[in-house]
Amino acid sequence: MHPILNIAVKAARRAATVINRASTQIDLLTVESKSPNDFVTEVDRAAEKAIIEVLREAYPGHGILAEESGESGAESEFVWIIDPLDGTTNFIHGFPQYAISIALTKNGVPEHCVVYNPVNNELFTATRGSGAYLNDRRIRVSRRVRLADALVGTGFPYREFGNIDAYLAMFRELTQKTAGIRRPGAAALDLAYVAAGRLDGFWEMGLAPWDMAAGVLLVQEAGGLVSDFAGEGNFLTTGNVVAGTPKVFAQMLPIIQSYRNDSIQS
Repeated sequence: MHPILNIAVKAARRAATVINRASTQIDLLTVESKSPNDFVTEVDRAAEKAIIEVLREAYPGHGILAEESGESGAESEFVWIIDPLDGTTNFIHGFPQYAISIALTKNGVPEHCVVYNPVNNELFTATRGSGAYLNDRRIRVSRRVRLADALVGTGFPYREFGNIDAYLAMFRELTQKTAGIRRPGAAALDLAYVAAGRLDGFWEMGLAPWDMAAGVLLVQEAGGLVSDFAGEGNFLTTGNVVAGTPKVFAQMLPIIQSYRNDSIQS
């Protein structure tokens, strides 16, 4: 494992200690609303602090973009993109689908990543050019080639509802043309599941960089394809992402594009 990735794994496990301890006392948590349907707890903040402490100790010159504490050192060539608890809504309801997501970008491109599911002790890792792994076992996207046979993940709009009609149109058509649609509620894990072959495709709009920076690298290193809604690589900027096996991706993208409108960034 690359030395940088070792540090990221150490940071993820440190955050998991915080999250696992709190998961036994969910009823005692203070929950704040950042915006409608977007929540934060003291667990998010404590887990993020634990991650940043590990990363800062090892790489003090690197920039940080974190969900709760914002951005610092953005001018750096290397920037860590961190979601300390992807799936906070799931967590505060005791729904066991959430993860820690950490990615290191170089000039805006993810180079190393960790997505850690503390519930099942599943550690997804990748380094650009070196493949994707689940608990040290190499993973690949599924061999599914037909959209009709594909199990596809998604995320319902929950921050902004201006494009919900376009999203529902995409959902309606893909529901009819796939083997099934799933919405577990943590984009980082959804993308990791595409990389591991558990899902054959995934799409969502309105994501933040920390929701997907690690996951998209996992998919790419597992042999899958990822793009924004225009079929380009600007997903971290636009917040809209499509991912999947090469064949499934190629069948999903035109359907999604057919419902784009002027208010939806690529």
